[in-house]
Amino acid sequence: MRRIFGVVRVIAAGVIVAAVVGQLVHSLSLGQPDLAHFLVNFFSFFTILSNALAAIALLVGAWFCFTTRVDPPWFNLGYAAVTTYMATTGVVYNLLLRNIELPQGQTLEWSNEILHVWAPLYVVLVWIVSPGKRALPWSAIWAIIVFPIVWAVYTLIRGPIVGWYPYPFLNPAQPGGYGTVVIYVAGIAGFIALAASGVVALSRTRVLGRRKRATRA
Repeated sequence: MRRIFGVVRVIAAGVIVAAVVGQLVHSLSLGQPDLAHFLVNFFSFFTILSNALAAIALLVGAWFCFTTRVDPPWFNLGYAAVTTYMATTGVVYNLLLRNIELPQGQTLEWSNEILHVWAPLYVVLVWIVSPGKRALPWSAIWAIIVFPIVWAVYTLIRGPIVGWYPYPFLNPAQPGGYGTVVIYVAGIAGFIALAASGVVALSRTRVLGRRKRATRA
């Protein structure tokens, strides 16, 4: 079973990489006057970063599927974090951004759907059903939320400097200014914390369930 999961993880990682590269190549083909500025902007999207991390995690996870019976604790924490980020990507995009054209050039439809719908769904599903997970402590939530906090701080500091924000709800030029930005950031932060709690709870539920069955036996 572990080896089958390993093969599927490799395929999924390849699809995600193809979607990221496909969007990048498509945007470049439209012409970018400042290539360096475009590339920094492109890799400043939380969607791109979360999917890139997911592809790396899936490849590393595939290796462990082929070589060990149980994933090591550090990978378990890393995949839990990636699962949280991908869940956030899927929910935020489909609730707030689906009908808004983002400033990275024309969106490549198939890539867009993979990065915002199918890849998040797959990563979350893998966390739920894949064998070899260990129970995470509740304190893991704090480690999981570090990356989104760093990304948000980076985005809000860089935005006024370069005059560019990856998502319109982070731009203080919108109605309500920084007050509206704070509301959006607080709401998304709350969702990330909730998602992280759910991810940790799922890891503990599987292990606790096995312990209860062993006790009854």
